[in-house]
Amino acid sequence: MATMQEILATQRAAFMAELPVGLPMRKDRLKRAAAMLREHQDAFCDALSEDFGHRSREQSLLTDIATSIAPINHAIKSLDRWSRPDRRPVQFPLGLLGAKAWVEYQAKGVVGLIAPWNFPVQLVMSPLAGVFAAGNRAMIKTSEFTPRVAALFEQLCPRYFAVEELAFVSGGPEVGKAFAALPFDHLLFTGATGIGRHILHAAADNLTPVTLELGGKSPVIIGKGADMARATERVALGKMLNAGQICLAPDYMLVPSAQEEAVVAGLKTAVTGMYPALLANPDYTAIINDRHYQRLNEWLDDARAKGATIDTVNPAGEDFSVSNSRKMPLHIIRDATDDMIVMQEEIFGPIMPIRRYDGIDQAIGEVNRRDRPLGLYYFGSDEGERRRVLDRTISGGVTLDDVIFHVSMEELPFGGIGPSGMGAYHGVEGFRTFSHAKAVYKQARVDVAKLAGLKPPYGKATLASVKRQMK
Repeated sequence: MATMQEILATQRAAFMAELPVGLPMRKDRLKRAAAMLREHQDAFCDALSEDFGHRSREQSLLTDIATSIAPINHAIKSLDRWSRPDRRPVQFPLGLLGAKAWVEYQAKGVVGLIAPWNFPVQLVMSPLAGVFAAGNRAMIKTSEFTPRVAALFEQLCPRYFAVEELAFVSGGPEVGKAFAALPFDHLLFTGATGIGRHILHAAADNLTPVTLELGGKSPVIIGKGADMARATERVALGKMLNAGQICLAPDYMLVPSAQEEAVVAGLKTAVTGMYPALLANPDYTAIINDRHYQRLNEWLDDARAKGATIDTVNPAGEDFSVSNSRKMPLHIIRDATDDMIVMQEEIFGPIMPIRRYDGIDQAIGEVNRRDRPLGLYYFGSDEGERRRVLDRTISGGVTLDDVIFHVSMEELPFGGIGPSGMGAYHGVEGFRTFSHAKAVYKQARVDVAKLAGLKPPYGKATLASVKRQMK
């Protein structure tokens, strides 16, 4: 079996031999990627459910299969427009003399992708849309927490792609460390902030450009005039989807003090309506593994020990202690304080801390004294307050009057800022992230160097040129 270094060398040699990478080949690779998913969607859903212990089939079709094929199709339709040279103006009077300037978007070469476990299909195939659209080859390191999905990718990929086009590798942390240290032409990592720091260090030795898609505590602000039933229903939906194991899941709520009771009641009503029972409910996903399940329960114990009031939303009154399904109901943490782990770390599970505020500036201050989040969600009808939240907070992206949805808009860049990420992809931003913007300048026929006084011996023409540029 070829080593990672051998695969990289093979892909790079094939890439260099192919240059320039034509649009028909790029579209062909995109179509093959979509076909691999479309033709084996049932196998992927089965593998996802096995890896999680249980995962809703419909959810997997929605969040991993359809949302992978959609950006691929979008890239196919948009590629002609994205790839056009971008004409740029040139300084006076060079344009009048016939000089021209433009930017060409050229493939970089071989892109490495390190994928997470929470959406182990979508977070491979969605960035791959930009990678292939830009004309690159790709190597993908899958998560060791989803071994069945990883094995399925390795089984199916050779049916659709030669190894010099696309290759999958699997393994634990040591494999991931070695993968990140390869001299890729670009590296994308999706995962935890702490691991992202190690990825950046590993890539630094090769000066590999890196895009980091990390996480963070994405806040929900309930503002003036918010439709409480709608707001709590949307938050509950976003928090319970994939059992909260989403980098953009609403992580904590900031609510006006007078509305805390209404928010808690609304969350309970919404969860009960969507999930009247949980243990045998095929629509509700399990926690990925025992370690994460134990972690979440330990964080609940920590909050309880530090004075929190915890409401467990268990509509059917089920006994979760006798089940080994790793399903966990929503826990609403009231009186959440800064010394609780749930207010210090990204939760990644069905736990929702609530913080009260008096005045929107207090809520804004709560957001700003924490690390900059990947997402921010505001519900409210007051335009001035909404504008203040947008202007006075910094986050990777924002969804207004809902949660998470900005990630599904293909023409919006998706990415974090600071501890929540570096760089962005999706749509045209993904195409440009994985492309090299090559500047091209075509000189006029006249001797511009002489006219500009660039040729020695220097004299009056040189000083006149300097004066013009400093004017």
